Amino acid sequence: MLTPRQELILRKVVEANQATGLPVGSKTLAEDAELGCGPSTIRNELAILEEQGLLEHPHTSAGRLPTDAGRRVYVDRLLPATRRASLDLPLVRREVDEAMQLTTETLAQVTNLLAVVSAPPLETATIRHVEVLLLQPQVAMVVVITSTGGVTKRMLTFDAPVDSGLVGWAGEYLNERLTGIGLGARMLHQRLTDPSLGVSEQRFLDALAPAFGELHGTAEDTLYVEGAARLLGGDRMQDVAQINELMSALERRVALLGVLRVALGSRDVLVRIGSENELPALRSLALVGAGYGLPARRLGTVSVIGPVRMDYARTIATVREAALQLSRYVEDVYDA
Repeated sequence: MLTPRQELILRKVVEANQATGLPVGSKTLAEDAELGCGPSTIRNELAILEEQGLLEHPHTSAGRLPTDAGRRVYVDRLLPATRRASLDLPLVRREVDEAMQLTTETLAQVTNLLAVVSAPPLETATIRHVEVLLLQPQVAMVVVITSTGGVTKRMLTFDAPVDSGLVGWAGEYLNERLTGIGLGARMLHQRLTDPSLGVSEQRFLDALAPAFGELHGTAEDTLYVEGAARLLGGDRMQDVAQINELMSALERRVALLGVLRVALGSRDVLVRIGSENELPALRSLALVGAGYGLPARRLGTVSVIGPVRMDYARTIATVREAALQLSRYVEDVYDA
């Protein structure tokens, strides 16, 4: 259990290290009027914090650096009062992929960190509209528009000319039967079979069926990544092996997706600091993430990755605001 003075000193060390990247000495702390105590008292408190594993002493004559455990105490207990971030995300009337890309780019610019946003899984979308078009006497096209604004097209070639009346009927029938059905729903293909239909109608629907089989497929969740150059620039990452591991993690999206999905179960912003990260590539970095989505279901995550000495107060507020705005956006999109 920390005393109020120890908590204040720990906060000062973390925030000074965030600003400079350097160890913080007792002399520097003693000049802080808010602490109101001399160097000898501060040195004693620093030693206690070090014994508790919250600070470390890189060199005998150097000041102290916060450990991952010290930063965890800071994030959980010592952060300034939660603040609202100012974030301009004009997402209204944008397609999903454009909204995700804009969010990622804005996060990277505002935080000056690596931003990663996972898109809603494709199977969560529903069919909004189906169009069947006769392009040539023997060539038809099926256009499917989803609730997320996605558009898929499938060209179909027939052995004989297709009756234009059959094409018009199919469009009306498919909209009546499929609108609102999830792309990954088992009943989707069942809706394409109806014993009451005539032979020609059922055969035509069977021919159109492949257009709907491609909607969910085996597509993996999509990740949007921006800001890698920011993270690698300057003195933020100097360990070549660590850089290679991070680049490999960004290329192997599946592993990174597994890390980000943890944020889906968090009620608020999730923070993982250094050694708390299970993915080796992130063990010298910090991850701040939050889930976004519908009231009853999280659909994706908004996150940033950066050095452990990042500005946690600002980053947490920014990620929280981005997740809130994305949630409002997907609610509008899925309800449309």
